[in-house]
Amino acid sequence: MNCTLLRRHAVRISFFFLSALLSTNLTAQTNGSNSPYSRYGFGLLSDGAQSFNKGMAGVGYAMSDGEQLNFKNPATFALTDSASFLFDIGFTLQNANIGTKGNRVNARNARVDYAAAAFRMLPGFGLSVGLRPYSTIGYNLSGTSTFERAGVDVTQTETYDGDGGLREVYGGLAFAPLHGDKQRLSAGVSVGYLWGELDHSVQMSFSDATIYSRNREYKSHISTYKLDFGLLFEQRLSAKSKASIGLVYGLGHNIGSRAEYYDQQKNGTTVVSADTQRVASAYSLPHTFGAGLGWNYRDRLRVGFDYTWQKWSDVTSPILSGNTYITSKGQLKDRHSFSLGAEYQPNPRSNYWRHHLRYRAGVTYSTPYIKVNGEDGPSEYGFSAGVSLPITSLHNQFDNIPYLHLSAGFRRVQPKHSWQVAENYMWVSVGLTFNGSWFQKSHVY
Repeated sequence: MNCTLLRRHAVRISFFFLSALLSTNLTAQTNGSNSPYSRYGFGLLSDGAQSFNKGMAGVGYAMSDGEQLNFKNPATFALTDSASFLFDIGFTLQNANIGTKGNRVNARNARVDYAAAAFRMLPGFGLSVGLRPYSTIGYNLSGTSTFERAGVDVTQTETYDGDGGLREVYGGLAFAPLHGDKQRLSAGVSVGYLWGELDHSVQMSFSDATIYSRNREYKSHISTYKLDFGLLFEQRLSAKSKASIGLVYGLGHNIGSRAEYYDQQKNGTTVVSADTQRVASAYSLPHTFGAGLGWNYRDRLRVGFDYTWQKWSDVTSPILSGNTYITSKGQLKDRHSFSLGAEYQPNPRSNYWRHHLRYRAGVTYSTPYIKVNGEDGPSEYGFSAGVSLPITSLHNQFDNIPYLHLSAGFRRVQPKHSWQVAENYMWVSVGLTFNGSWFQKSHVY
């Protein structure tokens, strides 16, 4: 790689990190959650989808396209087109309808999802850097109850608040030792830094001023590494079709971050009693296994299926046992996710703009990883559809072109018990995939 090319990539990477910093600030301001289920575990888990595959239910383990950045499987970084520098960013708007029969609320959120970049360093070697979400926490709940004391009715009010979540900055490197016309094999690794705050509070107050109010807070700062591996194998079946298999593994390990618990009782503004407890090495990350199958027909029709297994039953997390704050296993359960999606492009070799549109659709289902009052939490299912619009220029009409991605979908959080809350989400996603070659100026002689 010559010096000019290195300087060009350095400028582009600087632009990427500036955008990623903006993404971090915006994400911190609007974390995209109003769910009471984000009280448990690490909160609501990210689906790992990007704008290009949100419309096909996030399918990506075995999907490879040199013109689209796919961080779901780090092995795909090696397949980035040699003439491309990819920059990808995504946004989501959603409306949530949460509650039980006769008592439902609507909430709207907007967030910047992720920012990522990728380019080929050398033949067979690809590099990617990015900022992506891992989980979100955001809720505000309150409830009242009445009891009798000394012949007088007393109203008790409990308020639950939560905020925070985890995000990851990663750098990935992939190598393709086999990249022929009939077979391609690539392997990649992604090394990330995972960080964030997990803040929860419970406030209890009474209409009788002689009863002490109580405030409990649970705070944690997470800071650790994250390591993911990926493999991708593609086999041409005929002159018109090929199949692919993708495998990913995320390393599970102890995080080592501390969790803190604060308990205060007050008489008005006067603190009557206070208790502070800390637990070292309170959390761990689960081992994650993923497998995907893909089928490609003439680069026009792509079909993929993903399965993910997260071993949450083995992780440790803090819990208040009696009056003692401890860390233990068994508070969460293994999570299984299934996604099926397809993409159709009329004719990638055509000179007509409409033939380069990419239409997508998909369905997904996930089992819960949380427990609510000792019972299994709700499962999730959803469907989505989308379209990608090519952005052309006079210099580079349909060769390594940018895309504007538009997707919309529905997600249902289905409770297993009548006392659990049901959630319905309608969402719209907008994303941009920029291609560095699109910005190159043509030379007129």
